[in-house]
Amino acid sequence: MTGEQIDLMLKALPVDVSFVDEFDRVLYYTDAADRIFPRSPAVIGRDVSNCHPPKSVAIVHRILEAFRKKEKTEAEFWIEMGGKFIHIRYFPVYGSGGEYKGVVEVSQDVTAIRALQGQRRLLDWD
Repeated sequence: MTGEQIDLMLKALPVDVSFVDEFDRVLYYTDAADRIFPRSPAVIGRDVSNCHPPKSVAIVHRILEAFRKKEKTEAEFWIEMGGKFIHIRYFPVYGSGGEYKGVVEVSQDVTAIRALQGQRRLLDWD
């Protein structure tokens, strides 16, 4: 796959995706119009500490350190914001030799998912 195809694929998903490398620099984010947490191109290359509110920085560092040490495989949060229920998850990324390569952040508005009931087994486009 090309870089463009990977970017388009990630943008097509109903989630915000960001990637921070092993040096804590933001290298990628899906730039969709309906992003939950807007980003600007200026964030690329920036230390991830500078991308969070000051009160969250210690938590960000704790997550990154736990991933580096392989103590945790996920960090998960959920918040209510603007009438939406937002699910935020962080996952470590490791190289083929097991070395820490960074972290993926995935944020999703799960308001509609939380409201699902029963089953839908057939296509309902009509």
